[in-house]
Amino acid sequence: MSSLYEMKSNQREMLKRALGAALIGAGLVLGSAAQAAENVRWKVPVAFGTNLPALGDNINYVAEALNAASGGAVQFKVFEPGKLVPPFSITDAVRDNKVQAGYTWVGYDQGKIPSSPLFAARPFGMEPWEYTAWWYEGGGQALGETVYGEHNIHPVLCGIIGPETAGWFRNEIKSLDDLKGLKMRFAGLGGRVMQKLGASVTMLPGGEIFQALEKGAIDATEFSMPAIDQKLGFDRVVKYNYFPGWHQTYTAFHLLVNKGVWDKLDPSNRALIDMACTAGVIRNLSKGEAIQGAVIDSFKASGVHANRLPDELLRELQEITRQVMVEEAAKDAHFKTVYEAQEAFSESYKSWKSLGYLPRDF
Repeated sequence: MSSLYEMKSNQREMLKRALGAALIGAGLVLGSAAQAAENVRWKVPVAFGTNLPALGDNINYVAEALNAASGGAVQFKVFEPGKLVPPFSITDAVRDNKVQAGYTWVGYDQGKIPSSPLFAARPFGMEPWEYTAWWYEGGGQALGETVYGEHNIHPVLCGIIGPETAGWFRNEIKSLDDLKGLKMRFAGLGGRVMQKLGASVTMLPGGEIFQALEKGAIDATEFSMPAIDQKLGFDRVVKYNYFPGWHQTYTAFHLLVNKGVWDKLDPSNRALIDMACTAGVIRNLSKGEAIQGAVIDSFKASGVHANRLPDELLRELQEITRQVMVEEAAKDAHFKTVYEAQEAFSESYKSWKSLGYLPRDF
C-alpha cells in the first residue's frame, strides 16, 4: 500500500514539475513576444490631415485597432502633414529610415517611381473592389512589393476609397476646348492627360488648394470625394463640380514600411499589421461610400452645380488616356508590366462584372 502511495506521490510530483516547466516555457514565449512587440513604436507621418473624413482619418482607425488588439504593444504615433515630413517626401523618409513607416498616396512618387500611380489611382481604371481583388488575389501585391522593394520599402495596402469628382471649376465644362489654358491643380496620370489637352497643371498639397483657388492662382482643381472637398471649402470659391472622376476611379492608400524594419519584425507583428490594414481597407471604403450622398444633396442650397461630364467628352478623354498609358509604358519597364497585369485582370473580371451585377441604368 505504501509503495502504491509513494508511486502516486511521485507521479503527482512529476506532473507538478512538468506543469511548472510548461508554464515557465509559456511565460518565456509570451514574454519574448511581448518584448518584441514593445519595440513597435513607430512614427508614422501622413500625407492627408486626419480631420479629413475617409481620405485622412483611416490611419487613426488602423492605429487604434493595432493598439487595442496588441494590448498596447504595437503603437503608431501619427504625425499630421508637414509636422514631421513634408507630404510629398514620405516615401523618401521611409526609404532612408528617417521614419519607420508612413501612410500616403503613392501616386505622389510618380517623378521617381513611374509605375507608382498604377498602385494609387489611374484614369479609366478599376473600381475599388476590383482593385482590391487584383491586389490581394491577382498578383498586384507581389508587383507592388517588387517595385517598392527596389527602393528599400515594403508597401502594405491599408486603405481605399471610391472615385474622386472630376474637378471643381469656375465655369461650365462642355467640351475639351473648355479645358485648354486652364491653370489646374492635378495629380497622377490624369495630370498627364490634362497637359496633353493644353491645361497648365500644378501639384499642390491639399491644405494649399483653397487659398490658391481663392486668390486665383489656379482656375480649377481636383482633389478627392465631395465630402472631403467640401471640408476643404472648395464649394465656397467655385460652383461647378463635375462627375464622374474619370481620372481616379479608385484611390488606394498604402502603409509604407522601411524594408529593413519590416524584415526584422517578429512574424506575429507583421501579421497583426497586415490584418489591421486589411480591416482598414474595408472600413475606409465603407465610410467613403456612406458619407457622399448627403453632401451632394446639400450642394443645391449653396449654389453648387453637380453635373456629369458629357459622354462625348468622356470618350475623348478615354482615348487621350490610352495614348498616355502607351507612352508611359514605353518609357518604363515596371510601368509596362504593372499596366499589362491590370489590363489582363480587368479583361478577365469583365466576364463576371457584365453578368453578375445589375446594369447601372436598370
